[in-house]
Amino acid sequence: MPKPHGLLLINKPKGPTSHDVIDRIRQASGIKKVGHTGTLDPSAQGLLLVLVGRQATKKQNQFQGMDKQYKAAIRLGVKTDTYDSEGSIQQVYNGRMPSKSKIEKVLKKFKGTFKQMPPAYSAKKINGKKAYELAREGKKPDLQPAEISIYKIKFLTYDSPILKIKVDCSKGTYIRSLASDIGQKLGCGAYLAALKRTKIGNFSLENAVSLNKINTKNWRNFLIAP
Repeated sequence: MPKPHGLLLINKPKGPTSHDVIDRIRQASGIKKVGHTGTLDPSAQGLLLVLVGRQATKKQNQFQGMDKQYKAAIRLGVKTDTYDSEGSIQQVYNGRMPSKSKIEKVLKKFKGTFKQMPPAYSAKKINGKKAYELAREGKKPDLQPAEISIYKIKFLTYDSPILKIKVDCSKGTYIRSLASDIGQKLGCGAYLAALKRTKIGNFSLENAVSLNKINTKNWRNFLIAP
């Protein structure tokens, strides 16, 4: 009898790594061949598309190429080395915080296709070693900018110093880098305070199951066709 295979739409909470989620699904399903279609940092939450079984994981590249949607909270006025709240503070801005109108003008500049520099603390591979491993050793990773596309960038709310936005973008887009770049354009610095992935292609977070609800008895109930 063939083993079950398909996709699981998982609502990843803050805390576990994307690989932790894979391990949980392996334990629940008893299937070793499990993968995902795009990493979420431990501090990020939201939609993680998990591929279960060999027939599903064969299509990993196809799913990895899908566009993404995120909701992000950006802390203006502070720069960190990791571009998020986990890092060391590099600079604190003591000037007047930008106005809503200035923020809206700056956000419009990020719509389109352009080269984006990945964060030094990222999982980008450099000669077989992850960039964040080199950064933690005090070395400067030799990163190259990559072409990404931002299709929509929507202002949601601004309760100084926290700016909230929604972003529709191509694969490979680092929202941490986007947050840092927005802060640089505003002249006050910024880091990514919170992140939630809400869509991958046509798959939506609204249809995802919480990770803590998955177990050995019910995981098959949440499988969908790849």
